[in-house]
Amino acid sequence: MHVKHSNMKSAKAKANSVVVMKFGGTSVENAEAIQRVAEIVTSRKGKGRVVVVSALAKVTDQLVLMGQKAASGDVDVSLGLSKEQRERHLRTAKGLLGSKLFPGIAPKIESTFDQLEDFLRGVAAVRELSPRSSDYLLSFGELISSEIVAAAFNARGLDAAWVDSRKCVVTNSNHTRALPLLDQTRERAQTLVAPTVAKGKIPVMGGFIASTADGVPTTLGRGGSDFSAAIIGAALDAERIEIWTDVEGMMTTDPRLCPEARTIEKISFNEAAELAYFGAKVLHPATLLPAIQQNIPVYVLNSRNVKSTGTEITEHAPPGKEMFRAITAKTGVSIINVVASRGVMVHGFLRSVFEALDRHAASIDIVGISEVSMSFTTETKRLPQTLLADLEKLAEVTCDDQQAIICLVGEDIHGRPGIAANVFNAVAESGVNIRMISQGASEINISFVIKESDVPRCVQHLHAHYFGGFAKTNDKAKAAKRGSARR
Repeated sequence: MHVKHSNMKSAKAKANSVVVMKFGGTSVENAEAIQRVAEIVTSRKGKGRVVVVSALAKVTDQLVLMGQKAASGDVDVSLGLSKEQRERHLRTAKGLLGSKLFPGIAPKIESTFDQLEDFLRGVAAVRELSPRSSDYLLSFGELISSEIVAAAFNARGLDAAWVDSRKCVVTNSNHTRALPLLDQTRERAQTLVAPTVAKGKIPVMGGFIASTADGVPTTLGRGGSDFSAAIIGAALDAERIEIWTDVEGMMTTDPRLCPEARTIEKISFNEAAELAYFGAKVLHPATLLPAIQQNIPVYVLNSRNVKSTGTEITEHAPPGKEMFRAITAKTGVSIINVVASRGVMVHGFLRSVFEALDRHAASIDIVGISEVSMSFTTETKRLPQTLLADLEKLAEVTCDDQQAIICLVGEDIHGRPGIAANVFNAVAESGVNIRMISQGASEINISFVIKESDVPRCVQHLHAHYFGGFAKTNDKAKAAKRGSARR
């Protein structure tokens, strides 16, 4: 996922520097969290500020469930879930605004949920939820949260203005995973958002949601609020983009797998994009692309610890002391093995396989090719069964689920002699078997596939090997214990 940069930003300082601040679901999960958001935004006084917010934590999941229940005809359960979310949002707004200001926003929240429930009844009537309808359904989370946050800002002396993201971010019509039309979005952002900032106001927008040029609601895919912030940041020529979440920035590995993981202070765009693509949960894989094109620095920060410096992502990052910048794991992966008869011409076989992948729009991560066979990995949940059926017409096909990709990332690692041997010796020491290896053209990662159940052991051992940690400590303790037993 190596990206060539086109440094389009002018070196001349902008007269009115803008910072785009995105707050994720856990950062706006309740009244207390939104109060912290207001304090963070207040601390950026002196800059033009644009705020992008996700839906309240878990709301998008609940909207998905409402849609599923309605489409299956279970309208009572669907409406019951909506009622729970209506009460939650009203409670959150009242906690932020108090009894004096709450009546100003309560009718808006009630009206929005009335529209949601009318829509759910319609879905239940036709027993179908199309991708276009799904985008409309999921837009409710960000629409309500951004209205509440804007009202909370105004109640605290911040001059906020709610902006409908659907009128600003323009995409194609690829519903549920729409792609932005950057030129049109830039034009609208300069018309709708920039003048608001110039007046000293703080635009508050919902992330993840957008619309086609004709005004049909779309979404950027799950995790798309990060993407929204980068799109808006690029459209406004922002000075910086801040991604506020509930962790201390990008980490050397997943702290849930390895408690010794530590924050990466500085990382390059390419390294961060590679980590995001191969499983790092902090950033959406597409987030960085608009920022890369405009060379806008991105900061990943912790909304629960405002003193944390987090991670700075820039075009170039200084070399670290360690061989790698980070280790990540992408689970939920399948290996597809396609083996043809030796009587089949190799070039014809490969062409047919790749044509099948193209027909089914299959997204693959790692590929291994030999004379008459090809192996590749893809996310299990996105593996079309029709693709397997097509491939079985060409050759023998096997599919191994419950696999994972381990990716070690660092700038110019392939310029260091013996690095592959070092990595695979370390994996062998952990007792984990490698299924596939990828050392392609990219100069910033070494990737390999293992069983999903082996991920914790492998990651912990590699992190201890390259960054220090409990695995080495445990090894020393075991050695000492063996020595004591011998004595």
